[in-house]
Amino acid sequence: MSAAHTTGAGDGADLIGVDLVGLDEDLGATSSDVIRVLADRIAATGRAASGDTLAADAIKREASVGTGVPGGIAIPHARSTSVTAPTLAFTRLARTVPFGAPDGDADVVFMIAVPDGADKDHLTVLSTLARALIRDDFTAALRAATTPQDIVDLVDREVSGEVAAAGVGTAGRASGTPAGTGTGTAAGQEARPTSGADTHVVDSDTSGTGGRRKVIVGVTACPTGIAHTYMAADALVAAAQRAGAEMHVETQGSSQVEPLDPALIARADAVVFAVDVDVRDRSRFAGKPLVSGPVKRGVDEPDAMIAEALRAADDPKAARVSGSAAEAGTSTAKDEHFGQSLKRWLLTGVSYMIPFVAGGGLLIALGFLLSGYGIALTHGDDGVNNAVWTLQHSTLLDLPAQGLGYYLGAAAFQIGSVSLGFLVAALAGYIAYAIADRPGIAPGFVAGSIAVFMNAGFLGGLVGGLIAGAAAYWIGRIPTWRWLRGLMPVVIIPLFASIIASGLMLLVLGGPIAWLMTQLTEFLNSLSGASAVLLGIILGLMMAFDLGGPVNKVAYAFAVAGLGAGSASNVVPFEIMAAVMAAGMVPPLALALASTVLYRNGFTKPERENGKAAWLLGASFISEGAIPFAAADPLRVIPASMVGAAVTGAISMAAGVTSRAPHGGIFVFFAIGGIGMFIVAVLAGTVVSALVLVALKKWVRRAPAATDAAAAQAASAGETVGQRAPVAV
Repeated sequence: MSAAHTTGAGDGADLIGVDLVGLDEDLGATSSDVIRVLADRIAATGRAASGDTLAADAIKREASVGTGVPGGIAIPHARSTSVTAPTLAFTRLARTVPFGAPDGDADVVFMIAVPDGADKDHLTVLSTLARALIRDDFTAALRAATTPQDIVDLVDREVSGEVAAAGVGTAGRASGTPAGTGTGTAAGQEARPTSGADTHVVDSDTSGTGGRRKVIVGVTACPTGIAHTYMAADALVAAAQRAGAEMHVETQGSSQVEPLDPALIARADAVVFAVDVDVRDRSRFAGKPLVSGPVKRGVDEPDAMIAEALRAADDPKAARVSGSAAEAGTSTAKDEHFGQSLKRWLLTGVSYMIPFVAGGGLLIALGFLLSGYGIALTHGDDGVNNAVWTLQHSTLLDLPAQGLGYYLGAAAFQIGSVSLGFLVAALAGYIAYAIADRPGIAPGFVAGSIAVFMNAGFLGGLVGGLIAGAAAYWIGRIPTWRWLRGLMPVVIIPLFASIIASGLMLLVLGGPIAWLMTQLTEFLNSLSGASAVLLGIILGLMMAFDLGGPVNKVAYAFAVAGLGAGSASNVVPFEIMAAVMAAGMVPPLALALASTVLYRNGFTKPERENGKAAWLLGASFISEGAIPFAAADPLRVIPASMVGAAVTGAISMAAGVTSRAPHGGIFVFFAIGGIGMFIVAVLAGTVVSALVLVALKKWVRRAPAATDAAAAQAASAGETVGQRAPVAV
């Protein structure tokens, strides 16, 4: 095919060119086959550094939720570090391919590739195109096109209105259509204005209805916020218009979010959530009849969702928005069994807890560096530690005898200690938040604090958070008078949920849990020799298993929760922390060694670039440095990482290495006891992992079927609901 218009890396304003378009092609039998060809096509134009990396990212996205939509259309899309400029690739298939649409396979496929740092103007243009794909006139024109230039011209005319508003250029100027003159329509169709605004409205007149139209408000959101978010919004608006209702949708996507007017929410008769992620500030909708589902249902079944919303508006027994995430109809709730929900709740709590741990632990380590370990010891008979005593008896104008450094160390240690003191309360508070949204936070924090008071520790925080969240969720579902609903999330739910959860912890559960924690502590203190080595192996395997996912977080949370129990006479918690941190450093360091030194030819150019950065990330105990490699090739990267991390954990525990800091890697060397053996353990695991990975790369071929399974695994590895921790755990 000759290229009348070439899109290159330097042509950053263009989204599509004829060299990115194929007509009546046979690209394979699976969605992954099609995605790989389109990714390679994008890479061939210079708009992606690696077709393999882009394909892996898009296949991972496809594995989470199929991108097929009704009408034989598919929109695979991904954000990828490999992409250098926002790009569209198109194919019209000679044989249909399944992309997960409810009405059958797809023959028209647009692939959207977006850099991680894509600006909002480009995202607005891309979302405009995605909206067009649910219109019959536009898709009919795509199927009727006879040349690649016809496709380019269609895209140009569809998004030109947004181009004029955003100042973003598009391809297809060969058609003679100047930027900014289009109306956002397909060829020959009636003008349809396009808008980058995030609120979509259907006229609220009452013609033909004999009374006020029902008012429905809604939110749409998908993980990438590029396509389905806006397609679902438009589909729901059109469905509401067909049903004679007024619809307003807040699109929580990649473009700027324009929140719905509170007055509009107040007069709404029902709420529709079509989302795959948590709704932002969902307590705004508290008390409204609710219909919820995944964002893809908003695209596939908008009429059904609107019909359900209209029925719910007249049904006093309909489900209502109580502020509970579990009721939001997100991927975190609907169709989940209890085990999945429990895992999500616990991981949300751990994710929100980690910033307290990381910041507090590093400040404590800084205090040790400036003031020595004695800063943590009790000061004489005063009943306080040396840090508190120093801060009580000295100021910047009246420094202690040890000098300014010692005084600042005391301040750092005390700030860090206070931060770590929130560990259990934050864990419980955000577990409750995951269950019941904002109304659960206060009861969860109180229950966690009671767990600390009862010496029930980390386990008490888990139990208290679950009880507080369950109580808040249950109370929020109790039918009540409309005038009282506004008080429910801010007064009634927090008050009674706190009484229930904290009362149970204080009067019934706290004592038994504290006894169990004592037994666990005594068991850990008794570990020595082979049993300690076995524990190190297990911790190492857990740290490398999913690189920030559920198993990794369990191991890390177990380690940091024990730091408070460590002392000069009880160093086992410090040994566990050292083993976990050393093992967590191994995956990125091993991949850096393999990709930049041992086997450069076995890695793509972007992977080699990632490998250079992974040296520093691994040394800092930021395991995310290994995720780009694991996402592209998990079935070889993860087993190799686990072998080396297990070696490191075993050596660290056998040598009795300790760490009083929960984070920082080699940069908190001053808080590590036995720094020499710590380095030996990390180096040994790094070399073992790198050699195993090189062997797997050379002698274990990567079958296409395995690649699809790998992408599905990578999609779930390291994910949490709510907020992902910004540290390597």
